[in-house]
Order: sequence, then structure tokens, then C-alpha cells
Amino acid sequence: MKRTLLIILLGLAAGGLAHVGWFLSQRPCGNGGIDCQLEWMKTELKLSDEQFARIKAIHEQSSPRLLALAAEVAHMREEYNAFERERTTSGQVDFLEFAHFVEQRRNVDRECLTSTQRLVADSAREMNAQQRARYLGLLGPVLKAGGNLLLN
Repeated sequence: MKRTLLIILLGLAAGGLAHVGWFLSQRPCGNGGIDCQLEWMKTELKLSDEQFARIKAIHEQSSPRLLALAAEVAHMREEYNAFERERTTSGQVDFLEFAHFVEQRRNVDRECLTSTQRLVADSAREMNAQQRARYLGLLGPVLKAGGNLLLN
């Protein structure tokens, strides 16, 4: 009985060590830098150093616009929450102001989609056919919502 218990404990310990070792080997991006964030592309798509450098430059070039759009989205989320608070506390909504908000939100959503599709298309152009197929396959579900910009 002691031998069985010892074997079970050793098996659990080995499994636990393997589990911890696997997680430590994954090394998630801690610094949030673009190199770390794009490293999955280099690994997953087997990009050359030259391809990686060009794709990194494309991402760096589009980053300021995408960050500005992300800030706009956050601001619009706050604005929507303010509309909701007003509606729940007073029971009234300025429908003209809300209609203007909805139009702005559609414009920002459209710009986000267009900017993201442009970034993906520019990155895909730097890849060979096999890499591009894998890349677009990975991003396919996200891109299907946005139309045919990549086909142009």
C-alpha cells in the first residue's frame, strides 16, 4: 500500500512539474513591446528576419492611428455609459444627442475596421503565399465581419 501511494504521489509531482514547466516555457509578453507582440507571427508563420522587420515597420507606422482610435472607442464607451446613467436616473434621453452619438460611433467603428483591415492587408503583402494563407486563416473569423478590403 505504501508503494502504491508513493507511486501516485511521484506521478502527481511529475505531472505538476511538467505543467509548471510548460507554462514557464510559454513566456507571455510582459513588457507589451511590439517585438514581443509580433513574435507569434514570426514563429507561427515562419517569417524570415527581413519579413519580420518589414511587418514590424508596418505595425509601428499604423500604431499611432490605431491607438488614437482605441482612445476614441474608450471615450465613446464612457459617453454611452453617461447616456445610460441619465436614462436610468431621470428616465429621459436627449434623442437628438443620442442619434448624433450613434452616428459618431458608426464612423469610429468603420474607421477601426478599415484601419485594421489595411494593417492586415499590408502585412499579408509581405508574406509568401503559404504564410499569407495561414495568416489570413488565423484572422479569418475576425476579418469576415468587415467586408472584402483584403481582396482588393
